Amino acid sequence: MVSTETRTEIERSLGQVPSWMEDLAEPASDHSWGIFRDLTFGETELSPREKALVGVGVAAATKCPYCVHFHKEEARLADVTEAELEETVTLAGSTQYFSTILHGNQVDLDDFVSETSEIVEYLEEQEAAQAGAD
Repeated sequence: MVSTETRTEIERSLGQVPSWMEDLAEPASDHSWGIFRDLTFGETELSPREKALVGVGVAAATKCPYCVHFHKEEARLADVTEAELEETVTLAGSTQYFSTILHGNQVDLDDFVSETSEIVEYLEEQEAAQAGAD
């Protein structure tokens, strides 16, 4: 259960204390609110829109219906379109799919990192060449 001070802050921020926050065990309850507040609502390197899209992707990949619902609503508040939500979920599924292949086939991480570096270098060269052609 959250402290009286934290309860007041949550109510000011959200209009209520969500029931799931009541289920947080001490001593993690106040700290958990701080993490949620600071990452979700605080000034960070990511915009609210970007945070919401990350949240939707992770929620979809972890198959959490609670998080999917919350982060989709958060994204809609940040003017994310339904098409963008669909693409985010599809990208999360694609990432999870290829992660399964990489892990299941026990692809050597050092080889993967090396190949990725080569690919990035190639793409940067292509981008530079395209910029030079314009």
